[in-house]
Amino acid sequence: MNLIIFGPPGSGKGTQAKKISKHFTIPHISTGDMLREEIEEKSSLGKMASNFISKGDLVPDALVIKILKKRIEKGDCKSGFILDGFPRNLTQQKVLTSLLEEMGRPIDRVINLIVSEETIKKRILGRRVCSNCKRNYNIYQPNWNMCTKLCPICSGELMIRDDDNIETVRNRLNVYRKHTESSLKPYYKDNLVIEIDGENSLDVVFKDIKRILEDIFDKDKISC
Repeated sequence: MNLIIFGPPGSGKGTQAKKISKHFTIPHISTGDMLREEIEEKSSLGKMASNFISKGDLVPDALVIKILKKRIEKGDCKSGFILDGFPRNLTQQKVLTSLLEEMGRPIDRVINLIVSEETIKKRILGRRVCSNCKRNYNIYQPNWNMCTKLCPICSGELMIRDDDNIETVRNRLNVYRKHTESSLKPYYKDNLVIEIDGENSLDVVFKDIKRILEDIFDKDKISC
């Protein structure tokens, strides 16, 4: 089960990727986590990536692909994986497709979380993070008291992240629409995309994903 998950910022794709990883026992491969691991291990690839990151530059696609190939070759990916955060544009999609075909590990399905712009803005602009335990809350969640300033769990101060502002949200959405959505088109053409209503709660969204994936891959086993 080789998967990719897509979704605009605030869609919850990172959370869903972790849930899928745990339920189906396949590794969640996040581009950011993958780069950090290589840097922490002080590998040759990690050192090259660190040179770009330390200067505030984007890590070149060719280097990301090398690190991704190394990650997929690890034993825990034998039964599959779920990619999160890559590809981010059509060029990356083409390179990724070629790499996975060479490895004999083509993408089986692509999950696309569909969320409205209004919901995204509420999720991001309403987000509050505990300065102590780092739990996330949202002022738009049901029964939330708008006067709450402290974490209900540890009494730490609830903070607004620096990048949780309307200008940043608009920019991130524009980048997603302009670049990342284009990388979905080849997967739609190949009938690999599963569209999921991301407006629902995290648990309901995962229930929908799980049901569809279990149905698809059970049928695949039967057809074999």
